[in-house]
Parts: sequence; C-alpha cells; structure tokens
Amino acid sequence: MLWFTLYTLLALALLYGLVCLVYLWVQERFIFVRFRLTRGYRFAFPGAFEEIFLEPAPEVTLHALRFAAEGPRGTVLYFHGNAGNLKRWGKKAQRFTRQGWNVLMPDYRGFGKSRGRLSEAALHADAALWYAWLKEREPEERILVYGRSLGSGMAVPVAAANHPRALVLESPFANLYDAARHQFYLLPYRLLLRYAFRNDKAIRRVTCPVHIFHGKRDPIVPYESALRLYAAVPDTVRREMLTFGRGFHSDLWRFKRFQRKMERILLVR
Repeated sequence: MLWFTLYTLLALALLYGLVCLVYLWVQERFIFVRFRLTRGYRFAFPGAFEEIFLEPAPEVTLHALRFAAEGPRGTVLYFHGNAGNLKRWGKKAQRFTRQGWNVLMPDYRGFGKSRGRLSEAALHADAALWYAWLKEREPEERILVYGRSLGSGMAVPVAAANHPRALVLESPFANLYDAARHQFYLLPYRLLLRYAFRNDKAIRRVTCPVHIFHGKRDPIVPYESALRLYAAVPDTVRREMLTFGRGFHSDLWRFKRFQRKMERILLVR
C-alpha cells in the first residue's frame, strides 16, 4: 500500500511537471492569438483611413491603421486585445470617429502585417514608439490612450511615461498573473510566465485622469484584478471605475452607461 501511494504521488508529480513544461513552452499561443495578413491585403472599412508602417530595427515591421474624423478633437491611441488583428479590431474605430476623434490602432508583432520577434520588452518599446510617432503630429493634450484587455499592458506604461489627455482601460488587469491564475490556478505562474505586464506597478507613475471599465462576470480577467489596479492609481490623480454587474469581458460597450460615459470622456473640453 505504501509503495502504491509513493508511485501515485510520483506519477502525479511527473504529470504536474510535464504540464508546467508544456505551458512554459506554448504560453505565447495562449496569450497572443495571432492571425497574420499579407503585406498586400486591402482593408475595407467605412470612412477615411491610411496604413502606416514603421521599421525600427532589422527584420521588424510595425503596422497600424490611422482612421480620420472630420474636424478632429484629437487622436485615440488604441491598443487592442489578444486575439485577431486589425481586420477585426479596425471596426471599433467608428465608435471614436463618430465622436470626432482620429484613431491610431497598431497591430502587435506577429499580428496582421506586423512582424518581429516577440517579447514583453519589445512590445513595450513598440507601444512607446507609436506614442512618440503620434506625439510628433499631435499635442499630448489631444492624445487619449485606450487599452482593451491585453492592450492595457501596453497602454498603462505608455501613459505612465508621458502626459496624455487621459487613460481609458476596458477589461484591464493588474498583472497577467491574475488572468493566468484565473484560468488554471494550480500552476506556479510567477515562475512560468515570461509576460508579467505589471500594470499595478506602472500605473503608480500615471499623472493623467484614469477611467476603468470592468464587468463583474468577466470569465477571462477577474474583476478583483481590476479593483487592485484601480487601488494602485495615485490619490493625486483623478480616477474612476465603472462596474457592470452583468458585464462579461467583451460586451461592455453594449451597456448604455458605458456609452454615455465614453461620450462624456470624448466630448469634454
């Protein structure tokens, strides 16, 4: 009986170690659900837009779409979620152009037409590069940084390093450990994850107004993670968090309260 118990524990330990190794090896596929597009792919969206390519280093190509509004109030720098590419996310631009805002929407490395070796440091550097590119063409008081889910991992550090008009976060996390643990809490994510995205640390340096939207029924990013992120915003910063009791991860825009609040954020002088 003792030997059977020992063999069982050993088998479970080996299985657990194997699961950890598999996750360590394939974690990028879980975090970044990438779909590529050829360089010649032609987007079809209503309204005026243009493609922008940056090549900051050899074998690195960064791609974004810039949507134009009539008589623009400024530009929304929109960092999208972890799945798809601009073919999908570009449809969101109308929400802002209708309110008189241009939209600059980049694709991350490996998404759409963007290319380059993936790492958290590279993603942060790319996000900073897009902000710098935009700042050369738009005063900072006319730049609104928007982070959707995974995009919050880019949006928060960019806002922390600069002085945009505001930072808007939709379904964000305090750090990626929270989101990973929410999916399968038994793994030692602090040892396994190569992408921490410590928004809870970066947001302490933010000086612009912060607006956070989150659903209590979010099955991907736990609501408690967004609460921790909100609590980390400096007391000297104007901040607010709108909670949606029946909201999930990707449906917050359907709520009238979300739409009304975004209108006020976008239309305020």
